[in-house]
Amino acid sequence: MEMAATDIGEALDEVRGQIEKAVQTAGRPSDAVTLVAVSKFHPAAAVEAALRAGQRVFGENRVQEAAEKFPRLREQYPHLRLHLIGGLQTNKAREAVRIADMIESLDRPTLSDALAKAADQEGRMPDLLVEVNTGDEPQKFGVPREKADEFIRQSRMRFGEQLRGLMCIPPAGEDPVPHFRFLRSLADQHGLPVRSMGMSADYPLAIAEGATLVRVGTAIFGARPAGVAGD
Repeated sequence: MEMAATDIGEALDEVRGQIEKAVQTAGRPSDAVTLVAVSKFHPAAAVEAALRAGQRVFGENRVQEAAEKFPRLREQYPHLRLHLIGGLQTNKAREAVRIADMIESLDRPTLSDALAKAADQEGRMPDLLVEVNTGDEPQKFGVPREKADEFIRQSRMRFGEQLRGLMCIPPAGEDPVPHFRFLRSLADQHGLPVRSMGMSADYPLAIAEGATLVRVGTAIFGARPAGVAGD
């Protein structure tokens, strides 16, 4: 069952308050962290409720779903920003480049090629984050830890300032803090300012470890539909 608009607004207020508290506790600037409201698998009406409550940055996993929801909403709310946070197939690269403001899941050379070609075709390139598979989990997207350093160097050479930072999804059931620390250290080594890490269950910990983007879905929009995993 979808949450009512008033419930989404109240949930957003709660999450924003928790972010503010975590930022203050960590001694970081008040504007250090941006909330990405993960609206995947929720209808456009839920996104619109969040927009009415002042939220402007959203995350979607699937290009097709994002393309169905956001162009119309952007007409009414031109300052919204759409992040694509799921594993991206190369055959979806052009549409991803067309609709996204940030792609958080750059993780392989073939995708780099597809995005570069799509950017030439569309005349624009979204901001990019390299997704690092900090747990080296074979079932997950993301560049493996041992290959991350070189891939980040190659991506910086290719995309320049469009490469803004790194993203990770720590393994479920593990302490996420070592993964957050690894990502922060890697971003610092490469002079990258953006660290997308932390979800509904652990975003205060991520903020303490230097997250600049936190991706929160369930705590805002409620549980996913049956059979759908993840935040």
